Amino acid sequence: MKKPFFSAGKKIMLLVLIAVPVLLFAFREQPTIVDAKTQDAYKSLETFSNVLSIVEKNYVEEINVSDAINGAIKGMLASLDPHSSYMNPDDFKELKMETTGAFTGIGIEITMKDSILTIVSPIEGTPGFKMGLKAGDRIIKIGDEATKDMTLMEAVKRLRGPKGTEVTISIHREGWSDLKEMTIVRDVIPLHSIKARTLEPGFAYLRISSFQSQTTKDFKQALDELVKKEPIQGLVLDLRNNPGGLLDQAVEISDIFIDDGVIVSTKGRLENQSMAFKAHNEGNAYKFPIIVLVNEGSASASEIVAGALQDDKRAVIVGAQTFGKGSVQTVIPMNDGSGLRLTTARYYTPSGRSIQAKGITPDIMVPSVFTEAKKDEEAKDEKKPKKEPQYMREKDLKKHLTNGDEKPDNKKPDELTPPPADGTSAPMDEEPPMDEETKTKDMLERDQQLRTGLMLLKGIGCFKGMPTK
Repeated sequence: MKKPFFSAGKKIMLLVLIAVPVLLFAFREQPTIVDAKTQDAYKSLETFSNVLSIVEKNYVEEINVSDAINGAIKGMLASLDPHSSYMNPDDFKELKMETTGAFTGIGIEITMKDSILTIVSPIEGTPGFKMGLKAGDRIIKIGDEATKDMTLMEAVKRLRGPKGTEVTISIHREGWSDLKEMTIVRDVIPLHSIKARTLEPGFAYLRISSFQSQTTKDFKQALDELVKKEPIQGLVLDLRNNPGGLLDQAVEISDIFIDDGVIVSTKGRLENQSMAFKAHNEGNAYKFPIIVLVNEGSASASEIVAGALQDDKRAVIVGAQTFGKGSVQTVIPMNDGSGLRLTTARYYTPSGRSIQAKGITPDIMVPSVFTEAKKDEEAKDEKKPKKEPQYMREKDLKKHLTNGDEKPDNKKPDELTPPPADGTSAPMDEEPPMDEETKTKDMLERDQQLRTGLMLLKGIGCFKGMPTK
């Protein structure tokens, strides 16, 4: 299958020619006309040059001009949307490591909300996940340094480090009166993103925690092993708290179950940014019904898979409204080893729905379950007005890209309640050792969304002849 050029939140190096201004000499016979937009750009560049000159000559200490210009570039890209950014050579290497090799850190996906570093999703099985970090937690400090106005790449560099070293973070969570300080030991963040098990005889479970370079290969291998054990009557595909990853992997996973038609399309300002990725009929025998689980932490590539299977009527989507990260970031290498991560297009599902700032609406809504601590807290204050919980999504990020079909909403969002635990985020590694059967029963007991998915699959099996496409 041909690899696509763009990435779902990460990847793909796209070389471009950098256009440089060309001086046009005006001849009397054919005077050069410069439009108002170009004139404004030249005036702004002149202003920037003047400001840089004043700062260089008058600032209290001698400045590094290169650092100042790099800071201006970072500020320009940060003013566009939450996902565009400038990466110096070291930052660019870090980005490539995320998708092509192992790296060490605490294992969380982060974003900036209201200038505060906020967790989108902890990566399952990592140190941060085991310490109980949750989607929506706000990292107020890393060590002794406040994260307010810190760039994402700066935060990533501080959170990462050699295996076995420690990093201390101070976090705030809804309902806490004080900050909580956590010291986390860094470890290698695994690139293996697939977990598989049998829920009940004939009913399989596959979880994709993120879309990495080996995800499709590992997914097919795990699925084949499940099929060899016994015929599959139904599959639960778990994409909850999956922050996304590589577009080509999302397309290939969808292609396993979809025989024809568009899987996802992109639309941008330029012709080469508008693309359609289509399914291939490779004669796969996987015709069993599928339930896809999603929640507030499902973003980007995971939303592409859920949207494709939903539009194709190939799966029933169960869970909570997804994050809504439906924009394409193209990574553009620069000659000096740095790179630009630039938003260039929006994603659209096969039916033409834009994912951006809306997300995927499940066919069957099953809310994420509150933690016991949260339930007890609410029970203590029955007189307190009940407020419908809100969750951080793409549309709540400052300067987020709009859906494309609506006017920007300039209203300030309410304070957000971070996504509560949904069962899958409970760190099983901290519990006493259990055999696989006991672990599966424990998962089903604690996980309302998973129970619903299994129940639906068993219900479908009761109706002979029901189309599974």
